[in-house]
Amino acid sequence: MGKYLLILVFVIWGLTSGNAQGDPPADYFESPLEIPLVLAGTFGELRSNHFHSGLDIKTQRKQGLKVLAAADGSVSRIKIAHYGYGKALYLTHPNGYVTVYAHLQKFGPAIEAYIKKQQYKKESFEIELFPNSDLLKVAQGEVIGYSGNTGSSGGPHLHYEIRDKNSRPMNPLLFGIDILDSKRPTVSRVIAYPLDENSAINQSSNPLELRLTQQADGSFLAESIQAQGRIGIGISTIDQQDLAVNKNGIYSIQTTLNGNTNFEVQMDKFSFAETRYLNRMIDYAYFQRKKSRVQKLFIEENNPLSIYKNVQDNGELFIEDGLSYEYNIEVNDYKNNTTRISIPILGKTDSIKMLKENVSTDHYVYANQNFTYEEGKFHVYIPKGALYEDAFLDLNVSGDALTLHNKEIPLHKNAVISYDISEYLPEDREKLYLGILNYKDEVYYSGARIKDDKLSCSTRNLGTYSIGLDKAPPKINPQNFNDGKWMSKYRYLKFKIEDDKSGIKGYRATVNGKFILMEYDYKTKSLVHDFNDNTVTDTENNLKIIVTDNVGNSSTFESTFFRKK
Repeated sequence: MGKYLLILVFVIWGLTSGNAQGDPPADYFESPLEIPLVLAGTFGELRSNHFHSGLDIKTQRKQGLKVLAAADGSVSRIKIAHYGYGKALYLTHPNGYVTVYAHLQKFGPAIEAYIKKQQYKKESFEIELFPNSDLLKVAQGEVIGYSGNTGSSGGPHLHYEIRDKNSRPMNPLLFGIDILDSKRPTVSRVIAYPLDENSAINQSSNPLELRLTQQADGSFLAESIQAQGRIGIGISTIDQQDLAVNKNGIYSIQTTLNGNTNFEVQMDKFSFAETRYLNRMIDYAYFQRKKSRVQKLFIEENNPLSIYKNVQDNGELFIEDGLSYEYNIEVNDYKNNTTRISIPILGKTDSIKMLKENVSTDHYVYANQNFTYEEGKFHVYIPKGALYEDAFLDLNVSGDALTLHNKEIPLHKNAVISYDISEYLPEDREKLYLGILNYKDEVYYSGARIKDDKLSCSTRNLGTYSIGLDKAPPKINPQNFNDGKWMSKYRYLKFKIEDDKSGIKGYRATVNGKFILMEYDYKTKSLVHDFNDNTVTDTENNLKIIVTDNVGNSSTFESTFFRKK
């Protein structure tokens, strides 16, 4: 009897623990800011290579607003980086959720003191820490930081996330955050796609952008199309809230075919492991050409995204001769503002008058196999799983330039490009790098690993690559400082650092031989020391700054300044 009682206890425990985060609590988390919330970005928004994992909350075009703990908890992670989230704080809460606050200007006093101590101990601005749960406890509403523009932020704002116990980001709007939104989503284009060689739309095997006519009730009627075989539909859509002009992401899309559910996508939760599959979900080539993201309302192979639900036949439409179809799309924001599109489809099997151009090359790459290519001094390795589907790739070498197809095909995994540098002089080898050619035909740094006689880099971007040579050291320019200056009335010591070719890799600053912390912002090229760190304590101070680039060139700035406490 005891055995069965024990089993029952475990079953009950499993059920209750499994449902512990089943329904997001609507009143557990408070707003992380004291101002009305206006969004610059929504959860699940389509970004470059990823879905947006939180809310971007506007901070009235300024920095320094108080950022508050959304609930009681403890600091479980602190990460400071030049790129990405910049200064970011992670709080773990008793209910198992984690809130994230990113692009901060600085942290709350206790957290700032802790992190500064660790930065000086490591002698590094960039740092990642995982404090013990008892070390930095916070109360709901406590100031944990101040809003900023650090990392890869395009302007002052707070990036705010809520993650579940498995570190999957969830839509913060599910937790009771309220945003003023009475506007319907906007649809800019709808595209119909033939999906195999026997399919056609209006007797063409090419995708067709459909004309939309707005109806009196605000819905849209697409032009009627004649189709045959397997087809799919794609849509480009955004949402705007009442108090902002930002073009934000939508919440959900549902489609029906003759009244039957066909496909649904809903932005409630996803995992970071799957987010790059966004490149499979959108018409990637169209985006590269037109800079508009068309979201496919059908699921192709090698697309394991978890955001889909109620999908029939992968969202594809099978159009039969002589039958009429009504395909409807509903686009919704979180406040249930809805935009509807209706597409009349007539099934008619007919000759295909306009065939899709089949581009073939000497190199057919299978998505489920490794691929290597070697020509001249270049060697390319594309691992299996890097491509989403089998494809012809245009590969050729001309001198020191490698054409690696073009940017219209996405890579899910890194390809490796290597170049034989055996003929280069020893003093030049260490100054070489590989990079993709930008629109100015400049070699934009991708990597510079050297092993034996091979220079290599990893990349997830197809395009044209070449060799770069960088012999010029970085530039170090003081902004509020000159030799012999008294700095007693200044709080900050400011410099600008830049490198024209391979880019800044690292820097180090000392005063009288002792490390001082300097914060680097790549967007403004600024390097700043805060005298409130209280590490500069002498009257006469010998300053030394060393800056290195990605191929090992370095510059040294040395000078003397005076300061009284």
